[in-house]
Amino acid sequence: MLGTTPRSPTRGLPLWLLLSALGASLALADDPIPTGEVTGAKSLSHPSWFKESFLDLAEDVSEAADADKHVILVMEMNGCPYCYKLVQENFATAPYRDFIQEHFDVIALNTKGDREVAVTEDMSMSEKEVADLYQVRFTPTLIFLDESNRPVARVSGYRNLDDFKVVLDYVQERAYREQSLNDYAAAKRAAAVYSFRDHPQIQAIDDLTSLSDRPLAVLFEDVGCVACDALHDGHLADPEVRAILNNLTLVRLDTRSEAPIVDPMGNPTTPKAFAESLGIQYRPSIVLFDRGREITRIESMLYRYHFGGILDYVAGRHYERYPNSPFDYIDVKTAELTAAGKDVAIADE
Repeated sequence: MLGTTPRSPTRGLPLWLLLSALGASLALADDPIPTGEVTGAKSLSHPSWFKESFLDLAEDVSEAADADKHVILVMEMNGCPYCYKLVQENFATAPYRDFIQEHFDVIALNTKGDREVAVTEDMSMSEKEVADLYQVRFTPTLIFLDESNRPVARVSGYRNLDDFKVVLDYVQERAYREQSLNDYAAAKRAAAVYSFRDHPQIQAIDDLTSLSDRPLAVLFEDVGCVACDALHDGHLADPEVRAILNNLTLVRLDTRSEAPIVDPMGNPTTPKAFAESLGIQYRPSIVLFDRGREITRIESMLYRYHFGGILDYVAGRHYERYPNSPFDYIDVKTAELTAAGKDVAIADE
């Protein structure tokens, strides 16, 4: 889950992975409370066909172009469960992995790493500086580069197999020369695969400026959404998530609708235009606002702990104390829970 507002679903992992060491030191205190464990971190391994790059991206792009390929930069982090899931499901065991090998060179970079990367012939920097250059706020984030070493598409967070294949097709067909990924995906998904679900906490409100007294969660869906049923059957049905939603106003917008609305900033618009102005590329996405401004968003698959934590970050206005990232808040919450002897599962599997 985590633009201009930090949105990394795994940004806090390094702290969490140190909590077991913290627990060991606490055990030396008098009459200690047993320290809880953080579970769900994953060790990354890559398919053998990922490119063993010398980290000269200009050269990598040139070699790929000679083979009529694009480069995919996989920006990941040690322990990240979403990185593990994406690499395993969307690359290593994907039904279209032969297609990826035929049309893409895949290079993995560590968003916290110190290896030197030559981004262009004239500019070199560390891996973590590359992450800053590309404004990576999620892990994993995938950057697709064309033959000019120019980013032409990106994926933030885990994507299911169907959604990820749409992005691969968009880049491989060079459709980015003619249309946006949103328009391409809408054309690919013209047939309805999803019927809008009822939910007791979803409110039908057209003027989103009328909600300034409490934080607002805008759920973006459409009939082409292949992951919306899973959201409703999973997180939106969870009692703990519903308890957090009691402190938010939840509104659903259809990203294909041309009906008139007023956005949280007071601008007359439509759900379709509003989604496009926000750069919504994944459905379902939840954008969280308070007092007329975006605080953060959920625009990828998240496990329950992170999903609820990000909602609570805005619902409880914890962003006022932790303005840089929802995961600064989630880190503190995780430390408090484990110090109290409670286990924390950062992955649902």
